[in-house]
Amino acid sequence: MGDERTFSIQFKTTDDIKMPTRVVDQVIGQEEAVDVIKKAAIQRRNVMLIGEPGTGKSMLGIALSELLPLEKLMDILAFPNPKDENEPIIKTVPAGEGKKIVAQAKAKNMSSLNGGNSMLIFLGIIVAFFIASYIVSSFVSMQKNSVLAAADQISGTLFIIAMLIGFLLVIVMYRLSKTRLTVSAPKLLLDNSSLKKAPFIDATGAHEGALLGDVQHDPFQSGGLGTPPHERVMVGDIHKANGGVLFIDEIANLSQEMQIQLLTSMQEKKASITGRSERSAGAMVKTTLAPCDFVLVGAGNPNSVSNMSPALRSRIRGYGYEVYMNTTMPDTIENRDKIARFIAQEVRKDKKIPPFSKEAAEEIVSEARRKSDRKKSLTLKLRELGGIVRVAGDLAIENKHTIVTAEDVRKAKRYAKSFEQQIAAKYIKEKKDYDVIQVTGSRVGRVNGLAVIENSDSGMMLPIESIVTKSMRKGSGEIIATGKLGEIAQEAVKNVSAVIKLYSKKPLTDYDIHLQFLQAYSGVEGDSASISVAISILSALTGIPIKQSFAMTGSLSILGEVLPVGGVNSKIEAAINAGVKGIIIPSSNKDDIAIPIPRGIKVITADNIVDVVKNAMVPSYNRNKLISTINRALKKPYAKK
Repeated sequence: MGDERTFSIQFKTTDDIKMPTRVVDQVIGQEEAVDVIKKAAIQRRNVMLIGEPGTGKSMLGIALSELLPLEKLMDILAFPNPKDENEPIIKTVPAGEGKKIVAQAKAKNMSSLNGGNSMLIFLGIIVAFFIASYIVSSFVSMQKNSVLAAADQISGTLFIIAMLIGFLLVIVMYRLSKTRLTVSAPKLLLDNSSLKKAPFIDATGAHEGALLGDVQHDPFQSGGLGTPPHERVMVGDIHKANGGVLFIDEIANLSQEMQIQLLTSMQEKKASITGRSERSAGAMVKTTLAPCDFVLVGAGNPNSVSNMSPALRSRIRGYGYEVYMNTTMPDTIENRDKIARFIAQEVRKDKKIPPFSKEAAEEIVSEARRKSDRKKSLTLKLRELGGIVRVAGDLAIENKHTIVTAEDVRKAKRYAKSFEQQIAAKYIKEKKDYDVIQVTGSRVGRVNGLAVIENSDSGMMLPIESIVTKSMRKGSGEIIATGKLGEIAQEAVKNVSAVIKLYSKKPLTDYDIHLQFLQAYSGVEGDSASISVAISILSALTGIPIKQSFAMTGSLSILGEVLPVGGVNSKIEAAINAGVKGIIIPSSNKDDIAIPIPRGIKVITADNIVDVVKNAMVPSYNRNKLISTINRALKKPYAKK
C-alpha cells in the first residue's frame, strides 16, 4: 500500500471528501440499476432488484422515492358508518387537514357534553354536601351520650361519602350515555402533514396485518361498551406507501396468499382494510376502499426468485423492470475513489467513529480486492466492508485516535471475522491436534483439499482420503464417495472417475474405490475439489505418496485441464492458517490473488493434471511413469512453459 495513485481525489482524511446530497448519487457500482431507477421514477414503474445481500438494493429503493415526482400527499381518515358500523367509511383529505378535522369533531363533542352544565353540577354537589353535613351535625347534637354521638358522627360521615360516590356514578353513566348518543370523531389513520417528499416504506418482514392493514380486536364489543369499529382500524404499509415507494426485501418469502393480495392492491390501487384474525372481533369489520397507489420495489436473491408468485412477477416485469445487481466492479482509480467516498458516507452515517486516514482507506480498498475474488476487481458487497469500517472506528476510539489508522483497519479485519471464519479456524486447530489434518510428511491416497463454507467467504481445509479394494464380483467395481456430498460434488466425482479410467492401467471395473471427505459435517458442494479427488485416487491406485505439506483447489475437465474456481483468496488463507508450505491453484486464478503470501509459502499454478502430479506427489520412478501414462492417454504431452 502507500501508492499515491491509489486514488485520484486528494484527501488527508475522509472528512475532506465531498459527498453527494442525493441518495441516487451515493449509490456505488450499480450504474445500470441507477439508470433503471431514474426511468422508473419518471414513469412510476415497479422494479425488481435481484442480487446478493449488501449490494445496495434498499438504497436504490430510497433513491427511487426521492426521485418520484411529489404528488399531492393525502391524509387518510376512518369515519363511523351510521348505516353499518362494521363498514367504516374511508375518506382522504389533503395532507395536514386530517388533524384539523379530528380536532374540530372532538371539540364539538366536548361542547355538546359540557354545554354549560358543568358549573350547575358543581354547585349542586356543594349544596348537597352542606345540606347533608347540616343534617348529620343536627342529629349528632341531639345525642346526650358522647359515645353515641361519636358513633352517629362516623355513620353520618360515611353516609355523606356514599351519597357523593353514588352521585358521581350517576353523572359518569349519564355522560357515557350522552357520549354514545353523540357522533364519534373520525380516526386519523395516516398523517402525512410532516412529509416533504414521497414516502418510502420498508415492509421487509412485515406480517399480513402490518402489510395489508388490520382491525384490532375488541374484547368488550358487546353491550355497546366496546370501542367503535372505525377506531380499531389500522392502515397497512401498502396504504402508508400511497404516492411513494413500498420496498420489500426477500419478497419471495411472502406467503403465496399475501403475494396475490399485494398484486391485487397494485392493480386496483385501492384496498379495503379488514381484520386478519378469524377469531377476532375485527374479522367482522371491513372498511370501504382505502388508497394504496404505490411503486413496488421488490428485492431478492437469485435462488429465491423461483418462489415468487408467477402472477406477481409477471406484473412487475410487464409494468416495470428487473435488474440483476453487480457484485463486483473493475479495480480502476475511479472506482477506488468510490470506495473512499463510501467510507466517508459510512463515517457520517454512523456519527460515532472518527474519519479515516488515506492509508486506512487504502487498507479498505485492499480488503475490497480480496473480497471480490476476481482479478482486477473490487467487491460491491458493501455491507461487509461497512462492518470493517465500523469495527476499525471502534478500535480507533478505544485507542484514543482522532483518525482511524491503517493499523486500526488491519486489527479490525481480525476482529470482524465472520462466524464461519471463526468455525474454520477452530476446526483447523482441533483437527491438527488429532492429526485429522496433516501438513508434514507424505501419505498414499491422502490429500489436503480446499473448500469454501457454503454461503460465506470463509475457506477451510478439507482432507480427502482414498483406498482401492478388489470388488466382490468381477466387473462390478464402483467409486463410493462419502462425506455428505451435494449434487454438484457428486457429479464432479463421476467426472473424475471417467478421467481416472484413462490414466490407470488397472481394469477399474474389478476394483472398488472408496473416497472419503474426512469429517465434512457441513457438507461439500461444488466441483472445486476435483483435482484433489483425482490426485487422491491416482495415489491410491499407484501407491505414489502425496506431500502433506501441500494443499490444492481446482476443477478438472475430462481432458485433464485444471479449470478456475471461486473463493481462491479464502482458500489460500485457510491453507496458510493450517501451516502448509505449498498451495496449488488453477493458472487462470493467478491474478485473483489479492492477499499477501507469507515467506516460505509457495503458490503454484497448474494448467493441467500433470502439473498437479509433478508438484503434489513425491518424486519417484513411479511418479514419472504416471506422468508418461497420462500424456499418452491424452495423446497430448503437457509441458509447463
